[in-house]
Amino acid sequence: MEFGEFQHSQSLLLVACFMWGLAAFLLTRWFIQVLQTEDLQQGAEWRYDVSRINELRRQDRFFRLFQPLIQLLARFNRAAFRDALPEIQRHINCAGLPRFWLAEEYLAKLELIALLLLPIYVYVAVRAVGAGGILIAVVFAGLTVFLLRLRLADRAGRRLQAIKRRLPFLLDLLTLLMEAGSTFLNALAQAVEEYRGHAIAEEFGRVLADIRMGKTRYEAFSAMRERLADDEITSIIGSILQGETLGTPLASIFRTQADVLRIKRSQRAEMIAGEAGVNMLLPGILVMAAAVLILVGPFLMNYLYFGMSL
Repeated sequence: MEFGEFQHSQSLLLVACFMWGLAAFLLTRWFIQVLQTEDLQQGAEWRYDVSRINELRRQDRFFRLFQPLIQLLARFNRAAFRDALPEIQRHINCAGLPRFWLAEEYLAKLELIALLLLPIYVYVAVRAVGAGGILIAVVFAGLTVFLLRLRLADRAGRRLQAIKRRLPFLLDLLTLLMEAGSTFLNALAQAVEEYRGHAIAEEFGRVLADIRMGKTRYEAFSAMRERLADDEITSIIGSILQGETLGTPLASIFRTQADVLRIKRSQRAEMIAGEAGVNMLLPGILVMAAAVLILVGPFLMNYLYFGMSL
């Protein structure tokens, strides 16, 4: 009987090893096939969505690996989070991510990351609190999506702040180049080359690329305004577009807007300096209270333990 049980356990072990090996083989084969998959083929008529997906597959390995799952979740996001998608798309544009991402697809990527982490959350939570840990693991998966979403918004905000800090200097450079006799396109190309590697060079580089592809300056700057969707940048680009419509020389517009940006920057610094005193009030009170407790505490403890006994 013992020998039969031993044979049975050995058979189960062999079957389990075979299943693990087969799973590892299929997973490895799928991984290699995904990496070697050719681009989607265009039909008789050129389609932007096919080219967009091909470019996204080249630039993002995660999308290339999990494209069917991401697109499946994207259909769900399109219906479930319709109101939140425009804000996510704005953050994608402001964060400098590839412009081939759609909001529902990027949100699906975050959800898929959370789903891949879910087994780890389940294992840790069940080991810690038992069967009830499954619910905790689900909550942690949702929290993962929320934190990744906040990370995207923070990245977009920091990039916008970097653009606004460098924008006056780029406008000054454009003004000097155009007043020296350079054309707008040449001045813009030189300014983009000067600030290469910075977020502002990427944005104005896209403006330059749009103009070279046939768009008017009005359309190129309008696309930048819609892409960043920031109140301060929208105001500046609106002034540029108004001057373009009225025929005002761009050099004078750039100089005026650079001065306006510097004034706003100094006003913002004054406002932050004025708020510093108010923000330091509560920590100052806490420090004073702690200092009083440190000074009075020993005498109070001495009175409570020894004075009352007398």
